[in-house]
Amino acid sequence: MAAISFAPASGVWLLSTARTSYALRIDDTGAPCHLAWGPRLSLAAAADLIPPPAVEVSSFEGRPPAGEELPVDGGARYGAPSLRVRFADGTRAFEWEPMGHRIDEQTPGAAELALEFRDRHYPLAVTLHYRVHDDTDVIERWTVLRNTGQQPLSLLRADSAAWTLPPRDDYRISHVTGQWSSESLLHREPLPHSETVLTSRRGITSHHTSPWVMLDAGDATEDRGEVWSAALAWSGSWHIIVQRTPDGRTAFTGGAGQDGASLPLAPGEEYVTPCCAAVYTDGGFGAASRAWHAYVMAHVLPHPDELRPVLFNSWEATGFDVDEAGQKALAARAAELGIELYVVDDGWFGARRDDKAGLGDWSPAPDRFPAGLGPLVEEVHRLGMRFGLWVEPEMVNPDSDLYRAHPDWVLHYPHRTRTELRNQLVLNFARDDVAAWAYGWLTRLVADNGIDFLKWDMNRALSEAGWPGRTDGQDLLWTRYVHNLYDVIDRLRADHPGLRIETCSGGGGRIDLGILSRTDQAWPSDNTDAADRVSIQYGFSQIYPARTMAAWVTDVPNQLTGRSVPLRYRFHVAMAGVLAVGGDLACWTPKEIAQGAELVAEYKEIRHIVQHGIQQRLRCPVDDAPSAVQYTTADRREAYVLVWQRAPRHGTPRPALRLAGLDPAARYRDVRTGAVHHASVLTGYGITPDLPCGDWSSTSLHLVRVDDEGAGA
Repeated sequence: MAAISFAPASGVWLLSTARTSYALRIDDTGAPCHLAWGPRLSLAAAADLIPPPAVEVSSFEGRPPAGEELPVDGGARYGAPSLRVRFADGTRAFEWEPMGHRIDEQTPGAAELALEFRDRHYPLAVTLHYRVHDDTDVIERWTVLRNTGQQPLSLLRADSAAWTLPPRDDYRISHVTGQWSSESLLHREPLPHSETVLTSRRGITSHHTSPWVMLDAGDATEDRGEVWSAALAWSGSWHIIVQRTPDGRTAFTGGAGQDGASLPLAPGEEYVTPCCAAVYTDGGFGAASRAWHAYVMAHVLPHPDELRPVLFNSWEATGFDVDEAGQKALAARAAELGIELYVVDDGWFGARRDDKAGLGDWSPAPDRFPAGLGPLVEEVHRLGMRFGLWVEPEMVNPDSDLYRAHPDWVLHYPHRTRTELRNQLVLNFARDDVAAWAYGWLTRLVADNGIDFLKWDMNRALSEAGWPGRTDGQDLLWTRYVHNLYDVIDRLRADHPGLRIETCSGGGGRIDLGILSRTDQAWPSDNTDAADRVSIQYGFSQIYPARTMAAWVTDVPNQLTGRSVPLRYRFHVAMAGVLAVGGDLACWTPKEIAQGAELVAEYKEIRHIVQHGIQQRLRCPVDDAPSAVQYTTADRREAYVLVWQRAPRHGTPRPALRLAGLDPAARYRDVRTGAVHHASVLTGYGITPDLPCGDWSSTSLHLVRVDDEGAGA
């Protein structure tokens, strides 16, 4: 059970989850300081960790750069600050004055701690919030800052939380890097004795990294070892700064924003930082990932219990060449394949014939849909599929009626070039009138056409992030933009409870816990090459569950890489997430349609295991060896294994896969062959996957528990 306790004698607060403890206290200066984060402790044991009074080493050191719950800019502090504030008279230093605490255990299944402070002189109140849940070891933290005075102040940095790790002989950092079409590539490397900065300054989460980090003592594996991990629920610019200090400490701080931008806080105004959630495990990287997956399913996604439908998207089939007759013909082929959700991508509106015009004019193109979208939607529904539509509400082409009417609606600076990327500009969603316009046409579009699904795209980063006419605009917009984006989506979903949304930003440019809390799935990458997707999906799975990962089967040679791999391999890679098809079905042969329909049917039989099961990464994608992933239902009655191999070398032995998470006192039947296996053999000794000969081979294994080993052996 989650619990929060306080010992007045020692001044220690202890946050307890099912398997971990987190302890803190206020030191003699009034600053909130970290004590422990790791294995379970009693309140009395946590008090043993209170450090002795500090002894000054030299006049050059100051306070230790790690160890505070929210390091501030002030006094003899020289580490990375979590809070930097500029008061009306120019003063920047902050001094803690404790004002009390609150423990709330009234919410079923959760407990919350609030530590209240104010500056000793200036009118700024700071409350540190902590929340724990019964069903997860993930701890949620956020900070609330309120201007209690009569003059404005500026938050130069306002992080959600700082996290301190226990001393270890070594530390290693895990994170993802990449770029457009090569997102989520996992890097695991020694943590240098310095500050390591992970960040996006692009106004979006970004393709180049993701707002999460994992740290271990250099000895963790997939299956064992201590891992500390945190993720930020924010869809704009962000930063995580990891410090490894000369005195052997390791800590990190993270939050919204970027250097050079501050957040104005008017008198009486309050700023609530996004949530920064974190988890500790001693079960290795796999256990950390499974903790994140369970947390996202239980506490982030709006409809976690749903099974996501098999989707078809028209983009790679038609590009911008979208019309009613062509889409109806494609929909008929999709229905033959067993598709459940048909999505029309870019090209259905305004003067959209390529990416140079039409963004912002969100009415069906009359020459392509003379009666509007209604006839196509009706036909898709008649075929037994739901209907989805691609939209890009935050963007505008200069060649559009919207831009000609409202050139001031885009992000821009006076006397500066308006940089076009993909021939488009960014609408200033921080403006309430722009957000209201977007909400208005979106809710009408959904209501008037019976739309079931939106693919919400954003195909460029922010530039010239100015807001002329507001003196504080270029600072305010970085936060206001994201809040208004969230508000539009929230209102849209409230209007249309049956509507489901996929987050996309040219692929994986906006994937984080913030956007996932109001969407149903994410598009990890515009790169649909199955060979590349194995690595992309491996990095994605470090934090995000398969239930959120849209994965397409597209045509070969692949549009980006020119690589050709078998249809079965492409399906098996995509079946590791939410299966979708994006090929030109008009060009598929009858044999390909039949094979595709067979694999779609297989996925429908096992998707409850993939989308709601517990994931085990059995073999990571390294060189030419097989890589494999397993999903197991929570009751351990079913398991599903996918195996892929690029190019086996002659004479290299095929490794046995040791499965995981099965009921050790049971036997399991292979659904395809009927063979029955003892779980103790599958997990202790392994099974050799039945991979076909040749390059780009793949296979799947569906196991169903048949009896208890003791009863039937």
